[in-house]
Amino acid sequence: LLEFFWGPQPNQQQPQIATGSGVIISKDGFIVTNNHVIDNADEISVTLNDGRELTAKLVGTDPGTDIALLKIEDSNLAYTEFGNSDDVEIGDWVLAVGNPFNLTSTVTAGIVSAKARSINLLRGDRNNNVFPLESFIQTDAAVNPGNSGGALVSATGNLIGINTAIASQTGSYTGYSFAIPSNIVKKVTEDLLEYGIVQ
Repeated sequence: LLEFFWGPQPNQQQPQIATGSGVIISKDGFIVTNNHVIDNADEISVTLNDGRELTAKLVGTDPGTDIALLKIEDSNLAYTEFGNSDDVEIGDWVLAVGNPFNLTSTVTAGIVSAKARSINLLRGDRNNNVFPLESFIQTDAAVNPGNSGGALVSATGNLIGINTAIASQTGSYTGYSFAIPSNIVKKVTEDLLEYGIVQ
């Protein structure tokens, strides 16, 4: 069973809070995460590693790739530079960075075991122009609920993917995780920033 890392589901009347991870991709506060992390959110707040909590504005989303672009108002932020995911090879060491189970800045290591993996996870919706694009990087880096939207980085520290899903029957990591390649993420975020939609 393939599962997204959803937070509590809205089956109660009280407000629900879901958590996930994100990656700062510019010094002026642009953040990339998964669409499913912020989907249907009324408010989005970002907690930085230094403990500051900032309100985030949604710049745009692309459900077809499960990418969302956010913006916080800050400057001179440390950010992660994009790497070229086409250069990733099977057997390469990678690190998965995120906030699983509300633990701040957790890092796990693994190797790439497949590229361009389609797992039939993303759902299309022709009426709303949602056409799924799956070409995941598969790794054995431990990824758990809360890691969604977090960074998959190369041994040199460059962003090569956004952690998105796990293959699990329990809801927790059982050996396989999947990330959206950075080249897709970069194209989607640049389009969202320039056009508001993916071209």
